[in-house]
Amino acid sequence: MSLSKPLRRIVAAGLLVGLGTALGACSFSPVYSGALASQPMLELAYARPNSRLEQVIYQELALRFGTSDAATAPLATVSASSSSAVVGLSATANPNKLSRMTVTATLTITQRDETGTAPITFTRTASAEYTTSGQVLADTAAGAEAAERAARAAAESLRLAMLASLSR
Repeated sequence: MSLSKPLRRIVAAGLLVGLGTALGACSFSPVYSGALASQPMLELAYARPNSRLEQVIYQELALRFGTSDAATAPLATVSASSSSAVVGLSATANPNKLSRMTVTATLTITQRDETGTAPITFTRTASAEYTTSGQVLADTAAGAEAAERAARAAAESLRLAMLASLSR
């Protein structure tokens, strides 16, 4: 038995309205905005960077959380280090070698409102791969660019760790 055209249209419209209502009842909490991202703990003051990697991480965190000039704003201090290693064994005549730059970043948030709260520390590691060709200038530029990519990835991981700790 087949349904008539008007009855099919009514059933299809009913399904669409029902699905729209069911999906409308769902709620999502975005990581980039909303109640979680507007926490007073996230209004940070940042220390001065000591290296280019620390500067990249501070810039990424300030971009996501914003900055505060208040004297009582929590102080975010970052220390970052990098290391490079050749990936795999190369026994070929090809001069290009795959390398991996690893950045380890530690973020310490210190309360400056004299409440005696212990500092919160997060440590994250991120890697980025690059290729060396034996040309010193090109190899140096590729390593620096990979270090910045790894620093941005570590900053994103630190940001998510902060949000996760605040949601507990």
